[in-house]
Amino acid sequence: DVQLVESGGGSAGAGGSLRLSCAGLDSTSRRVCMAWFRQAPGKEREGIARIATGSGNTYYADSVKGRFTISQDNAKNTVYLQMNSLKPEDTATYYCAAGETLPCSSVWGQGTQVTVS
Repeated sequence: DVQLVESGGGSAGAGGSLRLSCAGLDSTSRRVCMAWFRQAPGKEREGIARIATGSGNTYYADSVKGRFTISQDNAKNTVYLQMNSLKPEDTATYYCAAGETLPCSSVWGQGTQVTVS
């Protein structure tokens, strides 16, 4: 089975930056799109960014637009989420996902915690 593995979570102060990485797909298992979701305690899981792996087209939720950037490195089979200007409300468990159709969530990672204080 394909497994996605996130890394790069941790703690940051408000206004700081973190970069999350997601690995686990190779050229034979790569999906049409990859996405980042997050879930804060007591809240529903929210899709915040996705990228079409072929075209590179991206989508961002309003909550992160202008602050977060999703990108891919096909040579490393890795997708990144650069998070700048972090806010305490960005505190959540962040999940990487991949899929063939929207919402790009047929395969999931285990999640990585991001805490902003």
